[in-house]
Amino acid sequence: MTPEVLTLSETPWLFTAAMLIKVIVAFVVTLLIVAYATYAERKIIGRMQTRLGPTMTGPMGLLQPIADGLKLFFKEDIIPSQAHWFAFIIAPIMILAPAFLSIVVIPFGADFQFTYDGTLYAVPLQITDLNIGVLFILAMAGLGVYGIVLAGLASNSKYSLLGGIRSTAQMISYELAAGLSIVAIFMLSETLSMRGIVAAQQGPLWGLESLSFLPNWFIFSQPLAFLLFIVGSMAEINRTPFDLPEAETELVSGFCTEYSAMKYALFFMAEYANMITVSAIAATLFFGGWAGPFYGWINFLLKVFAFMFFFIWIRATFPRLRYDQLMFLGWKVMLPAALVNIVITGIAILLW
Repeated sequence: MTPEVLTLSETPWLFTAAMLIKVIVAFVVTLLIVAYATYAERKIIGRMQTRLGPTMTGPMGLLQPIADGLKLFFKEDIIPSQAHWFAFIIAPIMILAPAFLSIVVIPFGADFQFTYDGTLYAVPLQITDLNIGVLFILAMAGLGVYGIVLAGLASNSKYSLLGGIRSTAQMISYELAAGLSIVAIFMLSETLSMRGIVAAQQGPLWGLESLSFLPNWFIFSQPLAFLLFIVGSMAEINRTPFDLPEAETELVSGFCTEYSAMKYALFFMAEYANMITVSAIAATLFFGGWAGPFYGWINFLLKVFAFMFFFIWIRATFPRLRYDQLMFLGWKVMLPAALVNIVITGIAILLW
């Protein structure tokens, strides 16, 4: 006889303890990945460009992210005399906080089961499962632009202001295209819950037993949506070739020109945290989340790292777009393509 599996909500103190553990683990793991993503990017791009990358600090340079963090922590923190000091201080936090908040609705594994006092409990490996999880992520992504614009305005610098204005136009353009690209996923899965979308990708491809060797991941039924989402997401998090808001050849360092010490580091922590979030969303929406040959969260991390490697590879390969090319691609190519994909998906669902 199979024992009854209870949820932790039926035991309040266990629920609270599990929630605290999940929050701490997710936060610490994300911070570690952020720190060593900078190391990985420098080493990978170095190899692609026939150079070594960090080698001196620690074995194989593995302590370089810690050394960089300590250096930035102890550097003098300078606030320009003409800057709006409160907005100048709060802007980096406004960029970093939404990046971490997006992680709370992403499922990174199947339920973990354990027995306590003779009762079997199931713990979902997800901080919280909102029934509008994808909309929550899109809302958090939209908040990030306020921090960049505020940094540009508060710095009272022409270069910073231009970077902030560029970022506003860029993020609005590409957030619209990226958001519309995943509408087709909602239509196929019939849910906005991230956990529900993973569940909708279980079983054989398109429900056909003859294709049981292929998983029913949405990458096979929505390749155009995947392409639009990846390109739009790279533009939204200012990754090369869409890093126009901080183009050093034109704007010195863009919206963060006047920042130093840990405030400057927070901008880059936000960029890498956003890269982790985008990779996790892409793995969940298009590649079955934690599904795969290994234990759940291992599959999930492998997919996330594969996407991060892809983003680093793109940075080492493509030059930065001109601003007119950036706007043309967003409004005249990606937005119409996303709308056409929604129409085609709707027709396919009706005819299937």
